[in-house]
Amino acid sequence: MELTKYICHRMPERSFFIKGHQFPVCARCTGFYTGLLVFLIWNCFFELHHDINTLLISMILMIPVAIDGFTQYFGPRESTNTIRFITGFIGGIGLIIFLKIIIRGVFNVLL
Repeated sequence: MELTKYICHRMPERSFFIKGHQFPVCARCTGFYTGLLVFLIWNCFFELHHDINTLLISMILMIPVAIDGFTQYFGPRESTNTIRFITGFIGGIGLIIFLKIIIRGVFNVLL
């Protein structure tokens, strides 16, 4: 848990617990990492087309987590761990698709 303090706030009220033990990251980060992992496994079996439409879709998938985070941070509402996980999951999928397209594009330009 010491290493995760650099990548997540780990606030107990915003984290999941199993049998009294807190997850090493908050609910939103748990969703992010789960989304990343699920997409990477899915991508092993199904190829993703790397075009501008997929890039736009990846950015759209990151919007819910941004809205949830900002509206919670600036106070209009309080999010729940379930919403944090779901938006993190969706955002994690969007982020990994975005990064995959950008990194592939950079390699295509360099090579």
